[in-house]
Amino acid sequence: MSSKRRTGTRSALSTISTASSPANSPAPSMDSRSQDLLLELQRLIVQVQEERDKGAVTLEAISKTQERMKSEIKVTSYYKGKLRHLYNSALSDATAEAELIRRSLDKIAAIRTLQSGGNGHKPTGYASSGDEPPRKVMRRGVLMTMLQQDALTLPLWLAPTPEATPPPLCGATPAESNYIVPVGHKVAARVKGEEEENWILATVILYYPSSGRYEIEDVDEETRDRHTLSRRKVIPLPLGKPNPETHPEAVYPVGAVVLALYPQTTCFYKAVVHRNPHSTHDDSYSVLFEDSTYPDGFSPPLNIPQLYLVAYRDFKKSR
Repeated sequence: MSSKRRTGTRSALSTISTASSPANSPAPSMDSRSQDLLLELQRLIVQVQEERDKGAVTLEAISKTQERMKSEIKVTSYYKGKLRHLYNSALSDATAEAELIRRSLDKIAAIRTLQSGGNGHKPTGYASSGDEPPRKVMRRGVLMTMLQQDALTLPLWLAPTPEATPPPLCGATPAESNYIVPVGHKVAARVKGEEEENWILATVILYYPSSGRYEIEDVDEETRDRHTLSRRKVIPLPLGKPNPETHPEAVYPVGAVVLALYPQTTCFYKAVVHRNPHSTHDDSYSVLFEDSTYPDGFSPPLNIPQLYLVAYRDFKKSR
């Protein structure tokens, strides 16, 4: 990794896509769709709290019943039946709360996609119209803050059952072979630079089903470059993060070779995982970037959010 690319500053623009709508019917604005989603999220949060309060009452009843049982010489069938009923109620309460939390996380993901320029109503795999509203240009500092916020709000995947396995693009779980990145989603894209090809953070603008190629836009405000790339030059970012304690298989192991977004830039570079997340509160990997300016060929450990870390693709071998 050259020092010029490593220390260079990059900024970005936010692209807004319009939704397709029936003839003679005005398309809802992004603001109105975002407001609707926020209202739905608010209702879900209220329901989550109601279920949590309900579950707390059940847990308190279980605790009181267990205290009463301590004074009994022998556990009677009455207490056995009562505890069985309370346990089933607690399980039902927890299941309902978990489902509401999953739905809330889905709403948050939809809001994030919409606010970052995605179009939640556009069918996956189809190119959008050429009409685009004026671009909103943001300063570099604003872009960096936005990217950090996106990383912090990466949804946590909650397993619906103990046997469930992480879905595609949850942490280190790869995408399905026929997956098409939706318009508006950010990706790692391999583009031609002045001297060599580089991996950059970009936004999907169009997808052409006939040729299987993407049109992507560099988030760098200094260039605003658009590129038309084959699918092998586009890597989708994770859609969610796993719980490392219950599904460690969806976490990149120590020593894994990855592409990671270098801090305060919008460029991905080859790195090695130095430490991986160990709990749901740990949002970052610690990685060592390949860097010939250091004696051992690697940079000191740097923390990289899970959103901006993908499996390394050896491009020469992928051809």
